[in-house]
Amino acid sequence: MSAKYGFQSTHTMSAEEVQQKVEDLSIKANAPAAEAAPAEKPKSKAAPKKEKKEKKAKDGESTRPTFLDPAPEFIDHRVKIFEQIKAKRDAEIAAMERKPINVTLKDGTVKPATSWETSPLAIAQEIGKSFADRQVISKVDGELWDLERPLEKDCTLEFLDFEHPEGKAVFWHSSAHVLGEGCECHFGAHLCFGPPTEDGFFYDMAIDEGKTVVSQADFKNIETACQKAIKDKQKFERLVMTKEELLEMFNYNKYKQELIKSKIPDGTSSTVYRCGPLIDLCRGPHVPHTGRIKTFKVLKNSASYFLGDANNDSLQRVYGVSFPDKQQMKDYLKFLEEAAQRDHRKIGKEQDLFFFNEMSPGSCFWLPHGTRIYNTLVDMMREQYQIRGYQEVITPNMYNAKLWETSGHWANYKENMFTFDVEKETYGLKPMNCPGHCLMFKSRERSYRELPWRVADFGVIHRNEFSGALSGLTRVRRFQQDDAHIFCTQDQIGDEITGIFDFLKHVYGIFGFDFKMELSTRPEKYVGELETWNGAEAKLEEALNKWGGDWEINKGDGAFYGPKIDIMISDALRRWHQCATIQLDFQLPNRFELEFKSKDDSATASPVTRPVMIHRAILGSVERMTAILTEHFAGKWPFWLSPRQVLVVPVGVKYFEYAEEVQKKLHQAGFYVDVDITGNTLQKKVRNGQVQKYNFIFIVGEQEANEKSVNIRNRDIQDLQGKNEAVALDTVVEQLLKLKESKRNDNQLE
Repeated sequence: MSAKYGFQSTHTMSAEEVQQKVEDLSIKANAPAAEAAPAEKPKSKAAPKKEKKEKKAKDGESTRPTFLDPAPEFIDHRVKIFEQIKAKRDAEIAAMERKPINVTLKDGTVKPATSWETSPLAIAQEIGKSFADRQVISKVDGELWDLERPLEKDCTLEFLDFEHPEGKAVFWHSSAHVLGEGCECHFGAHLCFGPPTEDGFFYDMAIDEGKTVVSQADFKNIETACQKAIKDKQKFERLVMTKEELLEMFNYNKYKQELIKSKIPDGTSSTVYRCGPLIDLCRGPHVPHTGRIKTFKVLKNSASYFLGDANNDSLQRVYGVSFPDKQQMKDYLKFLEEAAQRDHRKIGKEQDLFFFNEMSPGSCFWLPHGTRIYNTLVDMMREQYQIRGYQEVITPNMYNAKLWETSGHWANYKENMFTFDVEKETYGLKPMNCPGHCLMFKSRERSYRELPWRVADFGVIHRNEFSGALSGLTRVRRFQQDDAHIFCTQDQIGDEITGIFDFLKHVYGIFGFDFKMELSTRPEKYVGELETWNGAEAKLEEALNKWGGDWEINKGDGAFYGPKIDIMISDALRRWHQCATIQLDFQLPNRFELEFKSKDDSATASPVTRPVMIHRAILGSVERMTAILTEHFAGKWPFWLSPRQVLVVPVGVKYFEYAEEVQKKLHQAGFYVDVDITGNTLQKKVRNGQVQKYNFIFIVGEQEANEKSVNIRNRDIQDLQGKNEAVALDTVVEQLLKLKESKRNDNQLE
């Protein structure tokens, strides 16, 4: 998605989904209302009485009224409880002692304020009305805070607008509440979850105890209900409630009951937020009122499970998107159209690159032309391995469960593995290569002279992804990585990470990717000692600072065995994708008891030392990188990576032989070249070549045959789409070789 909106590629839609999204937004949302029936003409007394026909909905429209009448009883039930408790809480706040406090803004300015009275919004309005109107949320002492919630003490204050990631998340979370209100008013739905996502928001709900399924025909009515909530400028009101009060408020909703009972400890409280008739269990915070949402669209729907568990109730999920500016929605629609054309599944089908089959879900079938791309990417990495001192290895595909117990994966990753029994022993298909490489390191005695030991592995990996999460090449069960592990000493860590930074800069430069880095720190679920983790994180932070580029901390997102640096790349549509990773691991060497003979052989020093293990991938999954590149280049592959580099087109039958001669020579030079000797017209042959996005189309006729030359049409240069000067075939071969070796993206012969 566009960087302007901060969208990422965690969820990839099919071409059909994206196209349907565009249609839903641009066409159905603006469909004309049903025309009024013409007035009946007076009838003669003798005329027979005609029975009234039931009014039918137009195609694509729902027969369900926009608003239930009467409204669901639980709405009034909630409101009464809310108003009773809110009155008590408001009285408590009114009784709070007002004291002068100091509020320090981000630029260091100190603003005087009054506790339990002055709100962040009031301070924003002091700065300027237009400034205040742009702000989505505030941060008080680093905590997200409703703009209209009174400040309580001396504090720091920061304002976040829609362009800020946290501001955007709050905006879309508030929009999700509007969507929930619309679905309650339209369906009488029992709501479950309504979170923001990376590119909008959704709400999970049960309708008529699971009997009613949402369809696209319902979108217009849902939007109408939501637009009313927006027009009403409904205030978001925060209220703290006890667990018992919450159970009473949501006694009609078994899903909320389950969440309250399981997530809120006895004797504690949580918060709800109200906007209009909607009251929802929510930590918040939210925008001041629904009127901040200037444009709102329902995007699509799907099925889901409560808590994501297939053993639980099936729910309806409705997706939406919103913006604080109408132009942003227009830009987003334009983006969707472009994304639909670039979708890797659409292009993969058009170019015969790959396909999937239900006989092996999540496992790609690579067709010949797709295999060419795949192998070219792998070959590129192998060339760099030779230059950068990596040694390629091959490791088994399955291991005894005892290996995964030693590595820690059995306790932390078992549910994501394919496991099976062989001769009363449990085995698992490998989800990663690192334990196998540890066995390699341990297979014989090692010396410090061998370090750093850089081993690379393109082995097949299997991960047991949920079937509902599978998505083209971006989320699969079977894949390969440009996986590598570096075993080194403590002193070598900095140089090795610097070398990896140089490696990824080289590779991403070839593709034309911008990139940024994130330091992902210790997660809640981890193995090893805290001191070791702190040391590892300090090493990575030191390397990042030495590198000098921009980087951020992604708190708590490290692997269970060590911290990591995640590298995000930006494609042609300014979408961010996480591909490369650098993980510093002190745990696996300990768990596998890896050792090497140290340089210090003094009597007081230990004769053996633990190595440090660096996990590294540049492309990441070759499958996922192919998907990213397909959409990045929109199927117009650069020459060095193209599966269809040259198409030779003879102008007539008598030149077939020379066309095949050209093909043979180009093939022997190492190019992917085809020749069209069908009975189609010249124009048709050229058009077919253009549709299939051949980098070059070589036209050959009498002049070319006599001169041993070709007439070149360049896919990417408009001036070279017609008849051009003939160029000697030997010269062309040299030019193509240079273009291939340079790995340029401009498709120009020099």
